[in-house]
Amino acid sequence: MKDIKLIVTDMDGTFLNSKYEVSPDFPKVYEELKKRDILFVPASGRQMSGITKYFGDIENEIGFIAENGGYVVYKNQEMFADKLSQKSIADIIRTVREIPDARAVLSAKESSYYESKDQNFVDYFSQYYIENQKKEDLTQEVDDSVFKIAVYHPVSAEEFLYPALKKFEDEDLVVVVSGKYWLDIMNKHTNKGNAIEKLQKSLNILPEQTMAFGDYLNDIEMLKNAHYSYAMKNAHPSVKEAAKYEACSNDSFGVLETIKTYLNGN
Repeated sequence: MKDIKLIVTDMDGTFLNSKYEVSPDFPKVYEELKKRDILFVPASGRQMSGITKYFGDIENEIGFIAENGGYVVYKNQEMFADKLSQKSIADIIRTVREIPDARAVLSAKESSYYESKDQNFVDYFSQYYIENQKKEDLTQEVDDSVFKIAVYHPVSAEEFLYPALKKFEDEDLVVVVSGKYWLDIMNKHTNKGNAIEKLQKSLNILPEQTMAFGDYLNDIEMLKNAHYSYAMKNAHPSVKEAAKYEACSNDSFGVLETIKTYLNGN
C-alpha cells in the first residue's frame, strides 16, 4: 500500500457507532497519524458545529468537510463555501410542504433553521444540527449563507422524498439520499468528492495517497476520489459497489480498525 497522506471519513454510520460515539482508541491512533504527517478529515452532511464537537482538542490541526461538501475548513481556515439561491430555497420548501410527514431544515454557516412545530422532530434533528433556530416561514430569506436543505421523512427518504424532489436536479441542483430518513439538496457541483479534490489540490496530495470511508449514497463521489476506498459492512449496496474494499461495521469501529491495520503494516 502506497504511503497515505490523507484519510477522509463520513461520520454517521461510518466513523461513529450507532450510539453516536467515537472509538476510545481514536486519540492514540490520531497521535500516530500526526507523527506520520497524515491529515485526518471528517466529512459529513452535518453542519460544521455538529462535526467539530467530536474533535474539540484537535480542531485546529485537522480539516473538516461539512454540509456534504458545501463548506470546507482546513486548520480553522475557510477553504470553500457554496451558497444556495433564495429562489431555490423557496421553491424547495414549498414542495416539501406538499409531501406528507416531510420536514425541512436549512443548514447554514451560522445556524440551521426550521419551521416545524413537531417537537419530537426538533429534538431528533438537534443532535445533528447543534445550532438551530425556529422561523415562521422558511421561504423568507434568512440572514445567513445557506449551504444545503436537509429533508426528513420518518419512514424512508428514498421512497417518499426522492420521487417528489428529484425534479430539482433539472435546476442545477443535486438531490441525494444521505441516510434512511434524510435527503439533501445542494448546488449541482456540491458533493464530498469535489470537496476532497479541493483539499487534495491545495495540499498537493494525490488520490493514490488518499484513504476514504463511507456508508451512504452521499459518500460515493468521495470514495471515487480515493484510491483506498472503503464501504462499511453496514453500507448501502450501491456504496459497496463503488468502493474497492470493505471495512467492519461502524459498531465495530471499522474505520479505526482499518487505519490501525494500515499503521501496523507500514
